Amino acid sequence: MVIPYMLLLIVSAFYLIRWDKINLHYSMNKMTGNAVMDTFFMYITHAGDGIVALIIIAITLLMNARNGLFLFIAYAVSGLITTAIKNLSPESFRPHFAFHEYLHSYPINYIDGVEMLAKNSFPSGHSTTAFAVFLSLALFTKNKALKVTFLLIAILSAFSRTYLSQHWLVDITVGSLIGFTTAVLFYFVLISPNRLQKINKPLMNIFNN
Repeated sequence: MVIPYMLLLIVSAFYLIRWDKINLHYSMNKMTGNAVMDTFFMYITHAGDGIVALIIIAITLLMNARNGLFLFIAYAVSGLITTAIKNLSPESFRPHFAFHEYLHSYPINYIDGVEMLAKNSFPSGHSTTAFAVFLSLALFTKNKALKVTFLLIAILSAFSRTYLSQHWLVDITVGSLIGFTTAVLFYFVLISPNRLQKINKPLMNIFNN
C-alpha cells in the first residue's frame, strides 16, 4: 500500500511544481461533462464523509475491538490535524469562489446537485478522512483484493473533491498525506507487531469474558 501511494504522491507533486493551481484546476476541470463520471464522483465523494467513517468504525469495532480502536484513533487524530490547519488558513478560497469572484476569464464546469462551498479549502477534510479510514482498513485486512479496493476508494474519493471543484489538487494531496501518515503511524503503534492482543477479538467477546 505504501509504494503505490508514494508513486501517486510523486506524480501529484510533479504537477503541483510544474503548474500553478489555477491553470492546473482549469485543465483538470475539462474532464467533467460525462454523465457517468459526474454521477460516479458525486457518490464516491461520500466515502470521505464523517458519518460514513463513523458507521465503518462502529461496524469494525463490533467485529474486532482492536481494529475498531485503531480505525477511530486514526480518523480522530487526522481530523484534528486537518481542522487545526484549516483554522490557521480560514481564508483559503475554494475553486468555485476563486473562479466565480476573481477569475471570470476561466469559465469552469460545475456538476448539477453539488453544493459549492467558498472557504476553508486547505487541506481537504474528505481526502484526510478517506485515506485515514480506508487505508487503515487496507492495512489490517489480509485479503489482497480488498487491500487494492480500499486504496482505490481512498484515491477516488480524494480525487472527487477536485473533480467536483470543491478543492484544489494541493488540498487533496496534503489531505491524503495527513490521512495516510496517521493511518500508517497508528498501525505500527497499535497493531504491528501483534499488539493489544487482549482486545483483538469481537467487542462482545471482551465483555463476555
